[in-house]
Amino acid sequence: MFDLIKRLFGLTPAPAAGDKDFATLNQQAPIKAKEATSERDPSHAQGFICRETILGRDQRVAAYHFQLHEGTRNRLALRSRRIHHVYAEVVVRNLIKMDVAKLLGHRLAFFELPDSFLHHEALDMLPPASVVLNVVTLPDAGGPTPAAVIERIRALKQAGIRFAADALSNSAPGAYLLAEADFVIVHTDRVDPRRLRDLADGLKSGGGQRQWLARELPSHDEFTLCFNLGAQLFQGPFITRREDWSGNSLGPNSARIADLMSQLRRDVELNQIAELLKQDPALSLRLMRYINSAAIGIREEITSIERALMQLGRDKLYRWLSLLLYGADSGNSGASALLENALVRARMLELLGANRPASEREALFLVGLLSLVDAVLKVPMETALTQLSASPEIEAAVARGEGPMAALLRLAIACEGADALSLALAAEHCGVTAEDATEAHLQALGWALEVTRE
Repeated sequence: MFDLIKRLFGLTPAPAAGDKDFATLNQQAPIKAKEATSERDPSHAQGFICRETILGRDQRVAAYHFQLHEGTRNRLALRSRRIHHVYAEVVVRNLIKMDVAKLLGHRLAFFELPDSFLHHEALDMLPPASVVLNVVTLPDAGGPTPAAVIERIRALKQAGIRFAADALSNSAPGAYLLAEADFVIVHTDRVDPRRLRDLADGLKSGGGQRQWLARELPSHDEFTLCFNLGAQLFQGPFITRREDWSGNSLGPNSARIADLMSQLRRDVELNQIAELLKQDPALSLRLMRYINSAAIGIREEITSIERALMQLGRDKLYRWLSLLLYGADSGNSGASALLENALVRARMLELLGANRPASEREALFLVGLLSLVDAVLKVPMETALTQLSASPEIEAAVARGEGPMAALLRLAIACEGADALSLALAAEHCGVTAEDATEAHLQALGWALEVTRE
């Protein structure tokens, strides 16, 4: 957490994803009419792509699943193989332009490709250690033979690329791909618990180094089941799911930080806050390490809590304490993933408010950062914000979805999902294009991954 905070303030944003002319895509398979115009270069293809978090067994972010928005995927299902290829190139080219290896660090990028795309030259430009290809067998004629697909997969595996395959029945098209898979994908919403146990037993008895990814996990109950059955990777709404936390209270460390944040918002004198900090030696030490770090850039070493608070100021101190909440108590093993997601939202809102006064940009950042604070503290949102003494406009946006900042928060959340229509409507409400919103989202993702890199 300390290294994260050192990098958090003043970091240069990651570059936006690059451009390519996808006029063919819009002419042959437009997503919707307003996006297929000649006035605007449709090369902002990141607008076609969404991402979903994949956790490891330690509940830290292990990978991201990049895919086309749901509406696009549904329309694509009945299109020709040629159109599938155009869309596959959208995904691959954007991952290349993003410099996905640098963007994700040790994390992996999962994405789907049609079987006949495996010979496309663009695959040679992907960073092999960072990608996992999920090969999809298309039902129409003109596809490669299983033998040709296997031969190409083995060649790509020699280059370092890994593969995933869906856990299919033996009679399903593409079932032969399971023998070559490094990762087996189990769609938990399609199987009952007994069948899930059978699949897990089959993976264990098969030997080898194959891992299995449990997808579409709706809640922590299903996560726990798959975890106990041996799954290594986990994906689904459970990560940010709200539950009934009405009887919960803050953990001891979170409560101390929340009290300090409340004191700040009530304009308590800084010397009184300094006295409170001195009662927590660990927190005081973290503050002194932070204020004297290279990220702050102070030439003369600061040795007193009082001077550190004066140097930092109330707003930055409140932001710093907000970050600490995500790692204050050890009861939430998914706090790291929640922090990463919250930082993406915070940075995206800050980018979209670039032309606003500094105080408004700070408020937007906090709206994003605090939008998942209930999930990490496991208390109702109203309780969390009350104890943090969040400003009325932040509370309105985060807890009730009201006010101008709430619209930007809804847009940031829409960028995380797979519903292209929701994204387009949220962007229009905020007066930006869906492409520009998603570009800001990807910049924010790169920034968040950089500041949380271990």
